[in-house]
Amino acid sequence: MAQQQQSLIYSFVARGTVILVEFTDFKGNFTSIAAQCLQKLPSSNNKFTYNCDGHTFNYLVENGFTYCVVAVDSAGRQIPMAFLERVKEDFNKRYGGGKAATAQANSLNKEFGSKLKEHMQYCMDHPDEISKLAKVKAQVSEVKGVMMENIEKVLDRGEKIELLVDKTENLRSQAQDFRTQGTQMRRKMWFQNMKIKLIVLAIIIALILIIVLSVCGGFNCGK
Repeated sequence: MAQQQQSLIYSFVARGTVILVEFTDFKGNFTSIAAQCLQKLPSSNNKFTYNCDGHTFNYLVENGFTYCVVAVDSAGRQIPMAFLERVKEDFNKRYGGGKAATAQANSLNKEFGSKLKEHMQYCMDHPDEISKLAKVKAQVSEVKGVMMENIEKVLDRGEKIELLVDKTENLRSQAQDFRTQGTQMRRKMWFQNMKIKLIVLAIIIALILIIVLSVCGGFNCGK
């Protein structure tokens, strides 16, 4: 009967798959089921909930550490997740970047086991407060999500504008180069044409001169 009244019945904190600290006032196979689920959890930062035989197995994975609490179905999700957030914050304040990184299995039971019990009791004794805080956090997260989405849209638009400007500048540069090359080509063609015309003109003059000289008998023409 006591187990039905207490909504949170078991909790642990693990590094990878090594359980560093755990607490429960009850006996049952929920501890082995929770450990089995831990072995199969993705390592990415996320929240997971599994259902089994009237209980939920709730996990919060963050930065290589996993925070777990087993609860009865009637507890819902807000209280278990709020509990995990509280445990995570407390655990990180005490052990962040230090002892927890090298601690052995169950070596933190004496230091932190009582803290798990305190957080469990607090969350069970203040469900209304936990629910309100969860709603506020959800609203804040939603606003942050919208803000981030809007910022990303602005950044994407800005990036596209920059790309467009860069492309426009490149097109202008290419057009200028094309015009310069075109002018140089026209000048080159003009000089080549003039050269050909002058050569042809010189040949024509030379032919006329040869014909005139041959008709006149050399340079004595007109004498």
